[in-house]
Amino acid sequence: MNLQAGSSNYFVFAAGVFFLYWACAQSRLPRLGLILLANYFFCARYGLFYLWLIPACSTADYLAGLGLMRWRAAWVRRALVGVSLAVNLGLLASSRHWAFALGLSFYTLQSLTYTLDLFRRDGEGTHSLLAYLSAVSFFPTLQAGPITRVTELLNQFAKPRLLSRADGGRAFFLIGLGLLKKVLLADFLAENLVNRVFDTPNLYSGAEVLIAVYAYSLQLYFDFSGYTDIARGTALLLGIQLPINFDRPYLAGNLAEFWRRWHLSFSNWLRDYLYFSLPGARTKVMPYVNLVITMLLGGLWHGLTWPFAVWGLLHGTMLAATRFYQARRGRVRNPENPLGRALAVVGTYHFVCLTWVFFRAGSMASAWQILARIGSLTPGLENVTPLLAGALLLAAATMFVRKAWYAWAMEGFAATPFYVHALALALVAVTVQSLGGRGGVPFIYSRF
Repeated sequence: MNLQAGSSNYFVFAAGVFFLYWACAQSRLPRLGLILLANYFFCARYGLFYLWLIPACSTADYLAGLGLMRWRAAWVRRALVGVSLAVNLGLLASSRHWAFALGLSFYTLQSLTYTLDLFRRDGEGTHSLLAYLSAVSFFPTLQAGPITRVTELLNQFAKPRLLSRADGGRAFFLIGLGLLKKVLLADFLAENLVNRVFDTPNLYSGAEVLIAVYAYSLQLYFDFSGYTDIARGTALLLGIQLPINFDRPYLAGNLAEFWRRWHLSFSNWLRDYLYFSLPGARTKVMPYVNLVITMLLGGLWHGLTWPFAVWGLLHGTMLAATRFYQARRGRVRNPENPLGRALAVVGTYHFVCLTWVFFRAGSMASAWQILARIGSLTPGLENVTPLLAGALLLAAATMFVRKAWYAWAMEGFAATPFYVHALALALVAVTVQSLGGRGGVPFIYSRF
């Protein structure tokens, strides 16, 4: 029995951690000890070998961090950060080779923020092994992010704040919203169209395959943003603020803007720790080449397959072309004209959907099959039921909800009495239970 985020087991576990945490929140050692125990219990449910693997890798990074805080010699600092890179990249490669039950990709990226920040002197480390182990393996972020700088988590763990009723309401709002995104939209679209079409595209018309690609773009967004909402809500119940990971990405007017809206913690990591580390930043050509390299490696981070490589190359090439166009035209802002803006958004969305075909396909042959079927232009919508069409329209419409309205809804919910929070969560639980009869479907990004 694992603790898949969003499952009933996960929430029972999170509730237990919540009550024990606030019972000892004013004492530093018991508080951090409980978090560490919760982190490792979470990992152990996926395999007991995590109980030596993660502590061993974390301790190596902690020791490297101690050396980076102490030593100033450049060669020593490079050697220490090299050890950290070797440990974490080796762990990442191993998890890809042996397909661990609990993917450690997000752990490795989060762990590397610590040693890289210390190497660049962009953050303050800790001499407490307990604090470091608690922060680097924080269980809400372990499965699929959002990737949070360890130095930021350490600062929050060092100065716990009291949980207000408003923060509790915000946390419940996020958790409830994440569950509804996952079950009502993401899983429904996957089970009723996306999985069927991508498994056997030749059984469907070109129009149905095209709609399935649109549906997958929405499924992926609601699945991943739903997970992020649950993770942020769980952390907030422990007084920890995690970063926002999505900002209405399908309303982006170009690909650079898309990556400022989609999976923000990952795109920021690629920018801060990979792109800025590549040589040639002051030359005319290398910044564009580095964009392609960065996105190619970002694609391969998802999996060492040709489809992910193609996905990364397409995004990197288009990002480089976008930046080149902006540099030549001297305009970095999106078109001010509403029609121009709309056309830019539609074009960007369709490019992203094209690349999602490679992201979703299990092989290049499958991706070409999907694209060829769309290119056949065969009509027919027999497999698009009215209920499915309604779910697609509802999912698409939520993209246009203003951020101010979203904030108003959250703050309004947070201001209501606790029994309203309890009733709302109970209704969400009943809805999820009744509509998720097949059992919990894993979050897409939990496999990365």
